[in-house]
Amino acid sequence: MENQQKRTFDFLAVGELLIDFISRDFADKLEDVKIFERFQGGSPANLCLNMARLGNSVKLIACVGNDDMGDYLYKCVQNQGVNCEQLRKVAEPTSLILVTRTKSVANFEAYRGADCQIVGEQFPVARFGECRIFHTTCFALSREPALSTILRAARLAVQEGCQLSIDANYAQKIWPDRQQAQKIVAKYCGMGAIVKVSEVDWERLYESPLKEAETAANHFLNLGATVVCATMGEKGCLIASPSEKFRLPARKVEVKDTTGAGDAFWSGFLTAWLDEHSLLNCAKAGRKMAEIKLGHFGSLPRVVEREKIYSDFR
Repeated sequence: MENQQKRTFDFLAVGELLIDFISRDFADKLEDVKIFERFQGGSPANLCLNMARLGNSVKLIACVGNDDMGDYLYKCVQNQGVNCEQLRKVAEPTSLILVTRTKSVANFEAYRGADCQIVGEQFPVARFGECRIFHTTCFALSREPALSTILRAARLAVQEGCQLSIDANYAQKIWPDRQQAQKIVAKYCGMGAIVKVSEVDWERLYESPLKEAETAANHFLNLGATVVCATMGEKGCLIASPSEKFRLPARKVEVKDTTGAGDAFWSGFLTAWLDEHSLLNCAKAGRKMAEIKLGHFGSLPRVVEREKIYSDFR
């Protein structure tokens, strides 16, 4: 870790920066929603913002439309201290998602445009050695040219000693070719990635219920992942590496908004990982950050003290 700690950026996220229109009230179906509220969205962007809130130095590589929504998104992330030097504006409209708030997993409908237009020119080769973690998502990998661009960049990042991370947030309505998705995820994991997968993501990606978290852990470790975190909602999570495996139970909290809870969890986990905590404490930090997010509607406070997410270590 000694050389990595001297790098300019703790965290580089590559992928979707878009508009979330989130239902003001809880609903079972989109057709029942009457009022939506606008928020900056996109899993990599949200993770970037959460990492910045926790005091990490972060960079985002993404594409937005050359339109008013694109301008709004650029200001949202830049004003939170995210480096946006490689943010690209394109002719396609800014992507947006309609999100229906539920008490469990939020339902969504995506209207995609600019988000998948990520190209190689956004990745200065000399910059890969600047970053400690290179993160992306299934959403980001689901369309060309972003798919090929991100895989090439990930290989170069690994060569420069950067740790890969992926949120296996697969959804068929985003990536219809499930077999291709499985192959791409396997290829990314084979480069030694840290993997986060929820039981819902697993069922969508592999078309089978995740009855035991160990199934997901063993699968991704066999693909070449270095650490796997399988989140199981109210049943907590399982963390596994080639040398250790353990469970962390969930705790009851008042749920005000489930949107972004997974990104919050991963930001806490990766922040603790950067600080060289044990995997158990990484999981505890992730759980605490997720609990904070579940208790907030919309965005988190601008700053979240590291000590707050580390409070369960003692």
